[in-house]
Amino acid sequence: MSILLKNGNVVGSQMVSQQNILVENGVIAYLGKDTPEADKVIDLNGLTVLPGLIDMHVHLRDPGFTHKEDIHTGCLAAAAGGVTSVACMPNTNPVTDSVEVLEYILDKAKDAPARVYPVASITEGLKGDQLTDMKRLIQAGAVAFSDDGRPVENAAFLQQAMMEAERLGVKVISHCEDLNIINGGIINKGVVSEKLGLPGMDRTSEDSITAREIAIAAATDTSIHIAHVSTEGSVALIRDAKRRGVKVTAETCPHYFILTESKLLKKDADYRMNPPLREERDRLAVLEGVLDGTLDCIVTDHAPHTAEEKADFVKAPNGVVGLETSLAASLTALYHTGMLSLVELANKMSRTPAKILGIPGGKIAVGKPADLAIVDLDEEWTVYPELLHSKSKNTVFKGRSFRGRVKMTMCRGEIVYDIL
Repeated sequence: MSILLKNGNVVGSQMVSQQNILVENGVIAYLGKDTPEADKVIDLNGLTVLPGLIDMHVHLRDPGFTHKEDIHTGCLAAAAGGVTSVACMPNTNPVTDSVEVLEYILDKAKDAPARVYPVASITEGLKGDQLTDMKRLIQAGAVAFSDDGRPVENAAFLQQAMMEAERLGVKVISHCEDLNIINGGIINKGVVSEKLGLPGMDRTSEDSITAREIAIAAATDTSIHIAHVSTEGSVALIRDAKRRGVKVTAETCPHYFILTESKLLKKDADYRMNPPLREERDRLAVLEGVLDGTLDCIVTDHAPHTAEEKADFVKAPNGVVGLETSLAASLTALYHTGMLSLVELANKMSRTPAKILGIPGGKIAVGKPADLAIVDLDEEWTVYPELLHSKSKNTVFKGRSFRGRVKMTMCRGEIVYDIL
């Protein structure tokens, strides 16, 4: 069925302009001022049309942890947040280190309301002692490689993986954490950890591995993508590396440029994630990194956990959900404050992730996939965890009001979310 989206303010690669979009056979067939015939016509009345968001850092928990999330519920959450493509991390059970697990994920995602792109593990079983067969895993559908949730502690293994990935044309995504420095820490090491009498996660853990990854990339002329940047030091290291021409890209999440460790004073485990919320100077540095291009992408690190798992502040696993709030949080914090334009925000949340991963999407143009997020930029709404589509409700933004709401999401030319 052909669908005509009329009178939308379309966010292009350079500017925002009111245009009509004709969708046929899963792609954009027309974009312009004319009004071609269609089986179904939807008047958007000036709502904003963004390229469907591409979240390149998501934990779908499937296979193995489907009590927290599964591929279908994760994609429902994605659609509700305007996210049409997700790259899912490999710390599943079994680990995404084999053709069989990749086939399972891709088969289960066939009819999901978002596109799913698996990230395979760098090392077998995430154990750090044996590299996976990258070529074979790419042929089976892997789009990148990461041991996310853990660092690759052996630098020689990481260097070998980065060189092989470069040869094969894909990215290594690094979880930058020195486990020896962390040594059992559960929140940022600083004033709050001291006040609560809890072991802290020293920022040196993140900064030292970020520096290592950059050094390997520089020495071998290979690419590296730094995951979930949270510290002032890492932002500075990445900025300097880019100035020197090192092939480094990086991402952060809305909670790192909106919130600080002060939230942990509530002793609510929904505010615990890894890396942790840090100090105000880190928040400001991450924000500046987003604004000046040091940090290329805004992602969620969507990491669902059940209420039971999050009940004990000290023993709870790290992680927060974010697929349904990332766009609204970013619009509120970055666009409505005048810090980023809609074009710049779309680049951070769609166009650049598509480019880094080498996947379709990220652009509204004739012949491109009809993956679209239709947004009321001014609608205010409050995050109620019980209304989230994710199986798990562990959001840092519970009770928070945002300005900007997804009204409809289209993936592969089909309407997968609609509250118009």
